[in-house]
Amino acid sequence: MSSQAPGGSATGPLKGVRILDLTAMLAGPFTTMLLSDMGADVVKVEPATGDRTRGLGPYRAGDDRDQALGGYFQSVNRGKRSIVLDLKSDDGAAAFLALVEVADVVVENFSAGVMDRLGLSYERLAEVNPRIVYAALRGFGDSRSGTSPYEAWPAFDVVAQAMGGFAGITGELGGAPLKSGPGIGDIFPGTLLALGVAAAVRHAERTGEGQFVDVAMYDAVLAMCERIVYQHSYLDIVPRPMGNGHPLLAPFDIMPTSDGWMAVAAPSNNHWRILVETMGRPDLAEDPRFVDNAARVTHNDEVQKLVGAWLLSQTNDSVVTALGGRVPIGPVNTAADIFDDPHVRVREMLVEVEEPGSDLPVTIAGSPIKFSTTPSRVARRGPKLGEDNPASILAEWATASSCSQPGSNDNER
Repeated sequence: MSSQAPGGSATGPLKGVRILDLTAMLAGPFTTMLLSDMGADVVKVEPATGDRTRGLGPYRAGDDRDQALGGYFQSVNRGKRSIVLDLKSDDGAAAFLALVEVADVVVENFSAGVMDRLGLSYERLAEVNPRIVYAALRGFGDSRSGTSPYEAWPAFDVVAQAMGGFAGITGELGGAPLKSGPGIGDIFPGTLLALGVAAAVRHAERTGEGQFVDVAMYDAVLAMCERIVYQHSYLDIVPRPMGNGHPLLAPFDIMPTSDGWMAVAAPSNNHWRILVETMGRPDLAEDPRFVDNAARVTHNDEVQKLVGAWLLSQTNDSVVTALGGRVPIGPVNTAADIFDDPHVRVREMLVEVEEPGSDLPVTIAGSPIKFSTTPSRVARRGPKLGEDNPASILAEWATASSCSQPGSNDNER
């Protein structure tokens, strides 16, 4: 039985968009996961060995008899279907091209040149379907958008974080570079590619013209670190790790309480006044050293000492009770804290899905993009390898394609 009903059952704004997903690992699958959550019918095209993350786990101890879907794979491949094709074979390539003819989007994150060598380049696919949106995500981009000297280099998340500037400004004040906890060098590029795909699909619907969409992991991380660009340009400085603080705002930090850690951001004068009054130090609101944000940035060491000493005398709960809803504050949550937080339940950010071979569901992160009329959702669990049939999907998509009306051209309006 297929892991997902046909795309017609989707509710999101991308309902009816047909996507061939050639991606693996995290960055590319995160792209197509977002598109699937928003209603697109995503068919994962895998080799006989499957996406490499299928074997990485983790697997739940106990009754998970099949170990068919590890957490890594399940989390970013939920809602998709899976077919197995050998693109190196004539039959596999022919079956893929037949699907391309009735698809809207192809997404891949192979190394540069792989699809070209398979005879399945963007140009070849565009001959088969001029409306096709071809989206590529690589470490250093595709030569169609400008040939990087690193184009042939392999890249993982940590490389993108390092070269794109993130690691160089992350870490303890004056300390060594540090990567982030989550794989932002994969996830942010994947998010940008999903945005690019949605925009290109809109263009194709209006004009009948497909195009090549290219996101480099390096570029995406650099765009996320935009602050270091203007700092270097305006001030001729090289930003370095500065802990949990901010170079332009104060107070703005994560500091310890008596039983945990608390994020505090009170750079506006109003929030500063509420904070210091709650601390029992209303005089600090009028102190020339702290009278406005610029003064507080100049005297940030003193700001940290004053606020830090008060936080150490408080519990996390007491800070939340005193300042929650009045000043931008928040406790540093563990995963266990998040599972207990009513916010994530109300916002449907913890979603249970079936785990094949187990009598109990597993929990994965939900869809963060909310729509009032066309709700996004985690439609189903991830697919088992080759759970769906290429011929059946081709017939389904061909029927849907023949019934759909082409978009009008803005130039003809």
